[in-house]
Amino acid sequence: MDLAYDLILNMKIPWLMIWIGALFSNPVKTDCNITSLSVTCEESAKNYSSIPTSLSKNVTKLYLSNNNITLNDTDKKVLQLFINLTELYLNENAITVLHNNTFCNLSKLTVLDISSNYISTIEQAAFKGLNQLSILYLNHNKISQLDSDTTASLKNLMILSLQDNLLKYLDVKASFKLFTLNGNPWNCSCGLLSLQKWLNTSNVTMEHENDTLCAYPDVWNKSSIKTAPIQKSDCDSRRGSIAITTPSTSAISPKIISILTSSLNSSNNNIRSNASYPGSPPLGKSWVFLLGVLVFVLSSSLLIFIAIKFPLWYLYLISYNHRRLKEYEPEMFDKEFTTDLSTSPSISNTNEQDSIVVFEQTHTFVLDEDGFIEDKYIDDPGLTEEV
Repeated sequence: MDLAYDLILNMKIPWLMIWIGALFSNPVKTDCNITSLSVTCEESAKNYSSIPTSLSKNVTKLYLSNNNITLNDTDKKVLQLFINLTELYLNENAITVLHNNTFCNLSKLTVLDISSNYISTIEQAAFKGLNQLSILYLNHNKISQLDSDTTASLKNLMILSLQDNLLKYLDVKASFKLFTLNGNPWNCSCGLLSLQKWLNTSNVTMEHENDTLCAYPDVWNKSSIKTAPIQKSDCDSRRGSIAITTPSTSAISPKIISILTSSLNSSNNNIRSNASYPGSPPLGKSWVFLLGVLVFVLSSSLLIFIAIKFPLWYLYLISYNHRRLKEYEPEMFDKEFTTDLSTSPSISNTNEQDSIVVFEQTHTFVLDEDGFIEDKYIDDPGLTEEV
C-alpha cells in the first residue's frame, strides 16, 4: 500500500512542476492592438488596483479607465517604463493626490486624462517632464487650489479642463487655447482679478463662458467671471487699509540709524565668517553693546516724543508743596545760636552792644494768626540798612 502511494505521489510532482512552468512562461495576456504605427492597450473596467506590469513596453496608447488605480509609488515606477506613451487615460479611478515626478519619463505624452477621480492635491512638480503635453483633463475632481507654477512648465499645453472642481481663485501663467472652468464656486472678489484680466487680455477661448458664473458675492451670482464688475481701485484701497503701519521714527537721526544698520551688518558678516571658518577667533560681545545702544536710542526717542506731544506730565515734576515750618523752643534757639556764634568769624568795626542788638532783632519771632512763624528780620528794612 505504501509503495503504491509513493508511486502516485512521484507521478504527480512532475506534472505539478510542468503546470507551474507553463503558468509563468505564459502570463496573462493583455488586450493590445498592435499596428505599424501604434500599440493600443485597452485595460478599462478590469478592477485593477495598480497598473499591470505585463503591458508591452512599446505601448503608445493606454486605456486604464474605470479601475481602482491610485498612482502610488509602484504605479509611478511602472509608468516610467512606457517611454513611447503618447496618450494615457486614467479617468474614473481612485486617485487622490498627484505626487511630484509622477509622469517624469513620459516625454512623448500629448494627452493625459485623469478626470473623474478624487484628486484634491496636485504637487508643484506633478507634471514635470511632460514637455509635449497638449491636452490635460482635470475635470470632475476635488481640486480647491492649483498653483500657477504647476502648469507653467507645460509650454505646449493647448487645452486645459478644470470643470466641476472646488476652485474659488486661480492664477494662470501659461497660455492656452481652450479653457474650461464652469462648475466651480468662483469668488468674484479681488482674488479673482488676475484671472479675469488674463481671460480678457489673452487669446484663450473659455468654453461654456455663459455658464462660468460667480458663486460669491450673491449680488454677482448671475455674472460671468469674465465680465464681473471687479473694481481694481477698490482692491487697491483695501490693500492700503490692511497695510501695517509702523511707529514714526522721525525723532531718531538718520545718521544714527545708518550707523546702527552698518554695525549690525558687520556683526552679521562676522558671524557668517566665523561659521564658515571654524578656526577663526571666537566672537566678541559687540552685539550686546550694539543692542544696548539701540534700546537706549529707541527709548530716549520715545521719551522725547512723549515730552513733546504731552507737555503737561512734567509740570508735576517741577512743582513743590509748601511745608509748615517746625517750631523750636527758645532755649534750643539760644543754644544753636551760641554754638554758631562761637564758630563764626568776628565782624570788624562792631562792638558787643551791637551784637546784642543784632541778636535781639534777628531772633525776634512772632507767631502769626495762621500758625506760621514770622521772621521780623525780613520785614524790617531799617535793620538791613544798619547791618
